[in-house]
Amino acid sequence: MAPSPLSVCVYCGSRDGARPAYAEAAEALGAEIAQHGWRLVYGAGDVGMMGRVARSAQAAGGETFGVIPEHLRAAEKGKTDLTNFIVTETMHERKKVMIMNAQAVVVLPGGAGSLDELFEALTWRQIRLHSKPVFILNTEGYWDKLIELIHHLVSEGFAGDDLLGYFTVAETVPELITALEDCAG
Repeated sequence: MAPSPLSVCVYCGSRDGARPAYAEAAEALGAEIAQHGWRLVYGAGDVGMMGRVARSAQAAGGETFGVIPEHLRAAEKGKTDLTNFIVTETMHERKKVMIMNAQAVVVLPGGAGSLDELFEALTWRQIRLHSKPVFILNTEGYWDKLIELIHHLVSEGFAGDDLLGYFTVAETVPELITALEDCAG
């Protein structure tokens, strides 16, 4: 029996950000996920980078699995034309459904919500609620200061060295895809 295709949970901004490279990376990642026959799992919004990654995956014929809480359906323009569109009651439920329906997590540039999702994924891995790989796409050095901060947490004794092994930094979409290919087996 063939292995099931990789499901990739993508956390990213509901805005495009200040640099065109951020939106370009979202579009490139969506297309690559589809071209590899993988499934995109994301926050079901049709705005900002969320919308870009989903529309790009759809345009390339990919399967899309979106999860949105009821209270954000209007603000994030819930994208109902996905392969699977799930509406949850709360943000907590949204994040749980997303991560539980994926085998890998990718964080693109984003704001406070993306940080929340990243740290929840890392914390859940730290306390052994999952063992999924977490990837940070560091487009044009966007996450440099965050990565420095995580190293600071470890050097100051508020986290063990193992935290640094719970995520992998990729500088480009091709580098990220190579790492995801290793996850897909």
